[in-house]
Amino acid sequence: MPVLTPVKPPEPEPDFRALFSDVRPVKDGNRVPPYSPKPSPRPRQSDRYGQLPLELEAALLAHAVGWFEPAELERNFARNGMPAATLKRLRAGHWPVVAELDLHGLDRYQAQDTLTLFLHRAGLRGQCVRIIHGKGFGSQGEPVLKRMVRNWLKHHPEVLAFCEADERQGGSGALMVLLRRPSSPNK
Repeated sequence: MPVLTPVKPPEPEPDFRALFSDVRPVKDGNRVPPYSPKPSPRPRQSDRYGQLPLELEAALLAHAVGWFEPAELERNFARNGMPAATLKRLRAGHWPVVAELDLHGLDRYQAQDTLTLFLHRAGLRGQCVRIIHGKGFGSQGEPVLKRMVRNWLKHHPEVLAFCEADERQGGSGALMVLLRRPSSPNK
């Protein structure tokens, strides 16, 4: 038979006032106000340097194009280490086109998202894809997607090479893109 030991009753809790009886309130002069002061009523200075002449502004913007994006469009690209004949074989249609993406009507953000997903899905199907970005006639004569798509493809890790499609497949408004070989599901 088990032996039962008597349970001690819990000690009474100490009185709150007795515990903090020696605490004194902080003086008001040493505290930081709990709100931020209002800003001064002085008006903000508008453009204090004035407007630039349109000619100077256009010259500055035209000069700055090369800072953020390449000034010339690359018609062909092959990653370092690719055989010299890769672009020639890509232009000649050596690899079958497994998927095609048309970016007409998309803005640059939609196009980038769509292109990223497309390259991932197409990389699982095969090696060669066609991307139609257009020639840029609808964007005030300056191609936007054409330049951006080529720049994105150069930096995408799955892209080995690209070249402009022939005239029957879109000419300078489309690219033939060679992707890395799809990885086998066994690996």
